[in-house]
Order: sequence, then C-alpha cells, then structure tokens
Amino acid sequence: MGTLDKLTERLSRGVARRTSRRSTLAWLGAAITGAAAFPVLPVARAASGSPHGGGDGGTHTPYATGNPQDPGDRKSCDYWRYCAIDGFLCTCCGGSVSTCPPGTEMSPITWIGTCTNPADNRAYIISYNDCCGTSSCGQCMCNRNEGDRPQVRPQSNNDYNWCLGTQSSVYNCSTAVIVGVALEQPK
Repeated sequence: MGTLDKLTERLSRGVARRTSRRSTLAWLGAAITGAAAFPVLPVARAASGSPHGGGDGGTHTPYATGNPQDPGDRKSCDYWRYCAIDGFLCTCCGGSVSTCPPGTEMSPITWIGTCTNPADNRAYIISYNDCCGTSSCGQCMCNRNEGDRPQVRPQSNNDYNWCLGTQSSVYNCSTAVIVGVALEQPK
C-alpha cells in the first residue's frame, strides 16, 4: 500500500475510535439544518466603490427636481430622501423617486426612514418601497444606513428583500415616497 493509503486508513480508524455513529449523525443533521436556513436569510445587495455605494461611478446625467422645496439630484445617493435607502435607485432604472419602472410592481410592504429636507430643515417620513418583477436594475446602487435598526425591528431595517405580497419576489430597484412630516422632537 502507498503512503497516502496508509495515512488515510490511520486517520479513518482514529476518527472511528473517537466518535460514535450517533454523534456523527447529530453533526450531519445540524449541518443539514444549518444549510436549510440559508435561503431564509435576508438578501444582501451588492455594494460598490462610493461611500454610499453609488454604482455608476458618478457618470450619470444629473436628474434635479427643479423644485426649490425638493433640492438635489434624484440619481445621486446624496439626495436627501435616500438617507436610509439600500438598493438600486428607480430613477436610474426607468422609474422615478416615487414610481416603479414599467414592467415592475411596487411592493406593499416597506421599510421606513426619517430624512431631513435641507430646503426647509424639517424631518419627513419616507417609505422605501422595492419594485419587483424583473431582474435587478444594476444601476445607481446606494446603501445608506442612517437610522437603520437591527433586524429584530424589520420595519426600520433596510437589509431585507421587501418583494413580499407581489407577483414576483425578484428585486429590481427601490423608491423613496414621502409619507408625511415627522413630529418635532420635544425640547
């Protein structure tokens, strides 16, 4: 017998002496159970080079609102409404800041954030809706986690695939819809 065969036999016999069938089955069962849990973990969307994850490298055409009460470039991760967004911006994917691109549907289940509008210095409640139905847009990736909460508070966590309650659970992009004005903090 070759050296490799002798080494393999010695290791196999050593493992057989030190372990029982039950412990091996228990370990195998735990591994199978752990592997089955992977599909239920939240989806991590790919990030890229900029601090907020902006996926187009700054090469997009600016998409300013033109409204002095809603300042900023809607295709930039620095746009004020995107303070808690995690995903591709629908403004770069054929939609707008509050509508989904054609061929996708808006998820009725959302996460929320509170962002301050620099025009009036007021805090607004923003509903982040995922648009679902076609493959990921792949443009203008943003990952801003201001006010992000642990996953035990899912309504305030942006790390889930929120395409629930739609025809398809395939994620495309994310919107940022103003829901209302946040209450003033007591002084």
